[in-house]
Amino acid sequence: MTSVAATHLLPVFARVDLSFERGEGAWLIATNGDRYLDFTSGVAVNSLGHAHPHLVQALQEQATKLWHMSNLFKSPDGERLATRLCEQSFADYVFFANSGAEAMEGAIKITRKYHAAKGHPERYRIITFEGAFHGRTLATLAATGSAKYLDGFGPPMDGFDQVPFGDIEAVKKAIGPHTAGILVEPVQGEGGVRTAPLPFYKALRQLCDDNGLLLVIDEVQTGMGRTGDLFAHRWLGVTPDVMSLAKALGGGFPIGAVLATAEAASGMTPGTHGSTFGGNPLAVAAANAVLDVMLAPGFFDHVRKMSLLLKQKLASVVDRHPDIISEIRGEGLLVGIKAVVPSGDLVAALRDQKLLTVGAGDNVVRFLPPLIVNESEIEQSVEMLDRACTALSGGHGKQAVAS
Repeated sequence: MTSVAATHLLPVFARVDLSFERGEGAWLIATNGDRYLDFTSGVAVNSLGHAHPHLVQALQEQATKLWHMSNLFKSPDGERLATRLCEQSFADYVFFANSGAEAMEGAIKITRKYHAAKGHPERYRIITFEGAFHGRTLATLAATGSAKYLDGFGPPMDGFDQVPFGDIEAVKKAIGPHTAGILVEPVQGEGGVRTAPLPFYKALRQLCDDNGLLLVIDEVQTGMGRTGDLFAHRWLGVTPDVMSLAKALGGGFPIGAVLATAEAASGMTPGTHGSTFGGNPLAVAAANAVLDVMLAPGFFDHVRKMSLLLKQKLASVVDRHPDIISEIRGEGLLVGIKAVVPSGDLVAALRDQKLLTVGAGDNVVRFLPPLIVNESEIEQSVEMLDRACTALSGGHGKQAVAS
């Protein structure tokens, strides 16, 4: 006889005993009324904060019209969203999905189909990088290549060759007659907010050009303004053939997207891919509303200004608490704090101070504030971090000097 579960939710999340009833901008209000400064943003999803009036209005208006109609029929609003994304990027085509993992599955299929359509079905392998994270489906887990995520799910799906991140010579050695493309994140978010030197990304582009490969850039976490521009590959100075988006694209409403050039997508014909819910009217309305806000003059200037302020303030905390944190890394408002103590202890200590953050690989704590965060909230977050560090060091950290 089995015992009755305390919850009927599958126990795959180690959930904190904390729940919220509503949100306002950068703040979440718990069911007991406590206010928390949200620097998790639903793990880089709530880019415009909670209950943004323009997003709320867009969803409310769409909810009275049409929720779902299937992709058997034309979608004028979906066409508009695809057009806007292409106008802002390298792409000629967009496929809408429901999540980052689905977007990555689409990117993998586009890459393989491209070569098959040209008479080279043997070219199906994709080079990926250690420390990457591309999703939880069987294909994206294989692309990620992490043993802790793959364990227990049978043989990993074939077709991925993983090499050290930033090692261009290793990439060259991995290219063979079966290679179809190279898949890389501009910043490894889950992997510890790690970036490679800029010449590395340019060298990847050149290798793809020289060998007839597709360059696939995973911007599920970095895209839609998180690193200070609409897409992170812009400041990398590298143009991909295929790009995945999700997370912030809908500002909290589930939507993913694969963007591709006409050449890269040349193998994708009717029936080669699909999605029941992908690009449904509610998701498209949310994403169009997100673009309305992000493409307004000055939006990314604000993100970059807040990023600079946050990093400057965090650097002073490193100076005061070298026994707790050792380094600040990242781009835009994707900021990583390298911890000396276990990163989970720091996340918990920050939560005690009413600041919500999220861990990452390499013993890093991510600060992922909504992109609409203001100076006062940046100041408050740093004060909370200072108090958390002091608590973790037994109250012996250097006190902040009043400015």
